[in-house]
Amino acid sequence: MSDTTNDYLVRGTAWGGKIRVFAARTTELVRELQRRHGTYPTASAALGRTATVGAMMGIMLKGEEKLTLQVKGDGPIGAIVVDANARGEVRGYVDNPQAHLPANAQGKLDVAGVVGTTGYVHVTKDLGLKEPYRGSVPIISGELGEDFTYYFASSEQTPSAVGVGVLVDVDGSVLHAGGFIIQLLPGLSDAEITRLEHALGNLPHVTALLDQGETPEEILRWVVGDELTVHETLPVGFACSCSEERVEQTLVSLGEAELRQLIEEDGQAEVQCHFCNEAYVFDREKLMRLLQEATSDSGE
Repeated sequence: MSDTTNDYLVRGTAWGGKIRVFAARTTELVRELQRRHGTYPTASAALGRTATVGAMMGIMLKGEEKLTLQVKGDGPIGAIVVDANARGEVRGYVDNPQAHLPANAQGKLDVAGVVGTTGYVHVTKDLGLKEPYRGSVPIISGELGEDFTYYFASSEQTPSAVGVGVLVDVDGSVLHAGGFIIQLLPGLSDAEITRLEHALGNLPHVTALLDQGETPEEILRWVVGDELTVHETLPVGFACSCSEERVEQTLVSLGEAELRQLIEEDGQAEVQCHFCNEAYVFDREKLMRLLQEATSDSGE
């Protein structure tokens, strides 16, 4: 059994290469997102599920490629935005981190209630080409696993099963988070498809498996049996690309007039990153230096 304290992803194949499989444990990632954004339980589950899908879709990329997931429904959480890349680095936020509802009819967190059942799932992939790839599908349930299952089938023409879960304790802390993506490739027989459907239909919930100590590899074996070949194992974790230097560039790009106004009216500027909640404070002295930069840039 693998170490149960660290988050990681696995990518593999099964049944003679006729199924592509991905699974992840993302507990620490979702805890970090909860800590940074102060999400209430149902918002933690919605953001955590989306971040888990993002992490697994990230491992489908190569090199410097990256993607952005945006779930925009009509529920009180507003937009859910997640960035991920091929290195297992993930970040994300929601419009309303305090979105929370009573448990649904099954006694579970009402993720569909906070996400909404009308809206869209948008996927943008930066593949290093002139234009990014963009795919959009309507939200079909708001539970997110089903919505991304529909995205793969509809937008990428890859029949898939997506299962994601976040288990939140009564005090709002994240106990477990993780998920899997099973993708059907050409060549599967009707009997194999039936076998797969039966396995998925009898699969315990992802968080129940994580709660009993199952690893991502073991979760996949619940579905595909022992005919699993793992091709890659990758650590996954929170990472944000913001920095003081990037924020400085943004402020300089405002131009001379806006910088002068900031200095004269406020005497300082505070810029907060949506993704990590890090605040960058620029006092009068720093703003004067940036104004000099902006002035010299415009004078060239």
